[in-house]
Amino acid sequence: MTRRTSRRIPKPPSWLPVDPYVLALVGTVVLAALLPASGTGAEVAGGASTGAVALLFFLYGARLSTAEALDGLKHWRLHLTVLACTFVVFPLLGLASHGLVPYLLTPQLQAGFLFLCLVPSTIQSSIAFTSIARGNVPAAICAGSFSSLAGIVLTPLLAAVLLGGGAGGFSADSLVKIVLQLLVPFLAGQLLRRWVGGFIGRHRKALGYVDRGSILLVVYTAFSEGVVAGVWHQVTPLRLGALLAAEAVLLTLMLALSWYGAKRLGFGREDRITIQFAGSKKSLAAGLPMASVLFGAHASLAVLPLMLFHQMQLMVCAVIAERRSRDPQPSAAAAGRAPARALG
Repeated sequence: MTRRTSRRIPKPPSWLPVDPYVLALVGTVVLAALLPASGTGAEVAGGASTGAVALLFFLYGARLSTAEALDGLKHWRLHLTVLACTFVVFPLLGLASHGLVPYLLTPQLQAGFLFLCLVPSTIQSSIAFTSIARGNVPAAICAGSFSSLAGIVLTPLLAAVLLGGGAGGFSADSLVKIVLQLLVPFLAGQLLRRWVGGFIGRHRKALGYVDRGSILLVVYTAFSEGVVAGVWHQVTPLRLGALLAAEAVLLTLMLALSWYGAKRLGFGREDRITIQFAGSKKSLAAGLPMASVLFGAHASLAVLPLMLFHQMQLMVCAVIAERRSRDPQPSAAAAGRAPARALG
């Protein structure tokens, strides 16, 4: 009798995505906790992080096609609805979280919770889930792009109004940093797109690693500063549990409001799918660099709610997208739309 030496290794269910990039982010946080940058190392890491943020927004500007953005304006009602979800409804719910202090959240965690409500929507996962659910993929591409573009201006302005001077807060110095680190590189990318757009398009995969590596550097720098400053002693398991519960309520409310609200506004099934996925999610890629500019040494606690919300939205929206994909189609028109891949 032969002895079986190989066993079938269980895999996580398809509806429970384990994002490798989120695992990389967690590993970066652990590295910062064990080996935080300090002294001269902190200065070097801070300078590299500043350059990485500028590079990120230059690439964002160079990638955005002005022609595609103008063409997408034809579906203006859908885009306005997504923008309203992202920059009006989300911030209002974030403001309501003030009632959780100090009973469930610390002021620092609540500031991070409010900040996550201010960042723009995602592009990649919104398109991917819209495609899986057989929604309006071209509209999802435009909606995500518009949200990212608007967030470069609206997120800092909303932070200035709603966050004030708390948690590292907002000041004239922060405004100057935003202009120099975010707006100037973004506008430079737009102006130089004619010459560098082709190169960026041909090397999209390689530059995607640059994007993600830059964000990992920002996370390492922010969490290193937090470890050195001792801010993690302020977070207890009970507080983290309360934060997760608050974020679960936030995501549930936004998923319901975006879906049923779009129905009340008269949108069809495909557009409602796009509005739900684009209007209920928040971009980790855009939020982390902005937090490093806005919060400075307090960025470690400020980005924690956003990191947790990012993984939560992936898991929940994957389940919803899979179920929507099995919905009966009202017509054969949707069958002619080719599924799109997530943009890098």
